[in-house]
Amino acid sequence: MSAKRYIIKKRNIDMGIQDKLVSIFSYVIYTFFAFVCVYPFYYIFINTLSANDLSERGKVLFWIKGLHFSNYVNVLKIPNLFQSFKISIARTAIGASLTVIIAAFLGYMFTRETLWKRKLWYRFVVATMYFNAGIIPWYITMRNLGLTNNFWGYIFPLAVSPFYIVLCKTFVESVPIELQQAAQIDGAGTLRIFLQIMLPVIKPIMATIAIFSAVQQWNSFQDTLLLVTDNKLHTLQFTLYQYINQASSLKALVSTTTSSTSIAATLATAQTATSIRMTVTIVVVTPIILVYPIFQRFFIKGIMIGAVKG
Repeated sequence: MSAKRYIIKKRNIDMGIQDKLVSIFSYVIYTFFAFVCVYPFYYIFINTLSANDLSERGKVLFWIKGLHFSNYVNVLKIPNLFQSFKISIARTAIGASLTVIIAAFLGYMFTRETLWKRKLWYRFVVATMYFNAGIIPWYITMRNLGLTNNFWGYIFPLAVSPFYIVLCKTFVESVPIELQQAAQIDGAGTLRIFLQIMLPVIKPIMATIAIFSAVQQWNSFQDTLLLVTDNKLHTLQFTLYQYINQASSLKALVSTTTSSTSIAATLATAQTATSIRMTVTIVVVTPIILVYPIFQRFFIKGIMIGAVKG
């Protein structure tokens, strides 16, 4: 074997070893970060199924101890829970759908040079991202519009989001203009181009906005606190938020009189502030976790194309 071939072979071996070391190091780092992200949810979940007295003292770290399901049974006994759940589902579905439609349409219209004063309106929309009147003027406006103790008070304030409009506009600008020009030559109008040409093309950014908006709607409870006094319009998050802040009252409300054979067994299933908070957290987060994977495949393409033109 010549010296040149020997040097090349040795270099390839060294590069192979370096690649393996880099791969191993990368796997270790990513595994660590994955553990850091997943463990808090796992910790909360195992504590909701473990003995409450052990959970209260921080004795449950990696494995379930004293398995029981009374925490979930007791939370399901909260008054008005299912009505609140229906309100949250309705506001999430309707609110997210309306936000996506408006963001897609306005994002598309702001790319149309035929729109009168297009740049002026776009600047007005973007300006609202930086200036906010505050809670009191917002509340007065909502009251004057009759949106207090009104289901549509959850929907209309979040229907137009400047950030989502900017994402859609940038995404539309990355689509070849020839598609719209070909449709115009065939006699298609603005609305038809939007519905039949642009909507199928911008599905990735629409799916991304849908999940972002749905999470925002699902987790929101401050608007309920400020606008709603009717229990029938309370959202799931607000109902659970009330009980988290009144953990002792919830304990007295949902605790059942059971004949226990020992004090230890009673303490293991008795409601505590910690068990209530953790169980409520799982109840609130689970629906979003189940929905997220459906839209996950659209995220990378939607955000990357929507954030950087070209």
